Amino acid sequence: MRGAARRARGRLPAALGAVVATLGLLAGCSGAGALGAQEGVETVTVAIVSNPQMEDAISMAPEFEAEHPGIRLRFVSLSENEARAKITASVATGGGEFDIVMISNYETPQWAQNGWLTDLEPYMAATPGYDRADFIPTVRDSLSYEGRMYSVPFYGESSFLMYRRDLFEQAGIQMPAQPTWQQIAEYAARLDQGPGNQRGICLRGKPGWGEVMAPLDTVINTFGGRWYDPQWNAQLTSPEVRGAVQFYVDLVRTHGQPGASQSGFSECATQFGQGQVAMWYDATSAAGTVEDPAESTVAGRIGYAPAPIVATPSSGWLYTWSLGIPQTSPRKDAAWQFMSWMTSREYIQRAGNNPDVGWTSIPPGSRQSTYQVPQYQQVASAYAPLILDGLQRANPQQPTVQPVPYQGVQFVRIPEFQDLGTRVSQQVSAAIAGQITVDEALEQSQNYAETVGESYQR
Repeated sequence: MRGAARRARGRLPAALGAVVATLGLLAGCSGAGALGAQEGVETVTVAIVSNPQMEDAISMAPEFEAEHPGIRLRFVSLSENEARAKITASVATGGGEFDIVMISNYETPQWAQNGWLTDLEPYMAATPGYDRADFIPTVRDSLSYEGRMYSVPFYGESSFLMYRRDLFEQAGIQMPAQPTWQQIAEYAARLDQGPGNQRGICLRGKPGWGEVMAPLDTVINTFGGRWYDPQWNAQLTSPEVRGAVQFYVDLVRTHGQPGASQSGFSECATQFGQGQVAMWYDATSAAGTVEDPAESTVAGRIGYAPAPIVATPSSGWLYTWSLGIPQTSPRKDAAWQFMSWMTSREYIQRAGNNPDVGWTSIPPGSRQSTYQVPQYQQVASAYAPLILDGLQRANPQQPTVQPVPYQGVQFVRIPEFQDLGTRVSQQVSAAIAGQITVDEALEQSQNYAETVGESYQR
């Protein structure tokens, strides 16, 4: 992998040029905390993803500003797909629009190698009580390059299966401690009440390398599939990949939610939270939403199981939303003060004790100490152990049965994957919509993957 990474140094996603042209619009996207320049006050601009836990952080930001009168925060809140594109364009071109960027374990090691991010080790070492060692090891390692952290986790997630305990009991179904995908398909069929009624399962089908490809990649892995063999020969038409994608498409088309080809995380959260589907396979971070009575009509009636498997001992993904400082920022010290506040043990306590957030909605999966907090243990006993176990068992170095030349569970950690994964996701989504067959989708996807693979064979 390291050799391939060296060859990829400095490569940018193919669609970057189109995105750069849009960066001038960002000045109008600022959210809470935007203030004009004031003498003696530094304004730190934060590019952040508009997920629920991040919105909680924005709502709590006035507490930070009150404690740090010399710093004002300006948030640029973006959807996931938009954030990935615009943050990549800004950082890769040295645009300097942002002092803090929300990125992930996909970008961090690559961007650190390219020299685009600030080494955070000196900042952590100089911050009393920050406790770098408290980060969950797999999460910490995924945000490191050559043993040094270049972003710090706000929350981490794996993937698991959420299901309606009450419906399973009524149907006489006992969820195994470790379900297989074949069992899940059987349960979906038994619990599916047909079009216009409660469906068996919700699975993402929306195009995007971080949308449908995230859960689908874990299915491909556990079926024994892979994107490339060790010589970078594309493998998207292999029997294992064909079997996995056909299984996924058939399951969601036959027993899944309506409009599946346009369903992402948010749409499935609504479907499951409103009692319209019996199961949902997705990110462990969803637990806080579906267990919130204000957001979910099924709170308190949900069971949790590890990510279903076929040929691997586990299959949950490893993903973390994290905060980094672009090398171009002239306000690194002020940026670190907010980053360290937002990713500290104390922030988790603040969020848990905040009546507008609460312990079910704290950012999980970043620090080991979170799982020792009595208040969190009390409200999250049904799912917290599974989150921690999923994160600890995730294996980005060997995500599938056979060897691979890349790292990543639900992505391939190469710069081209933003474009490649998106193109493949569009083919899969079209198959879910019934516009093309799975074989047609994979034949076209294989062509895309071969073009990328050939560049690593030179």
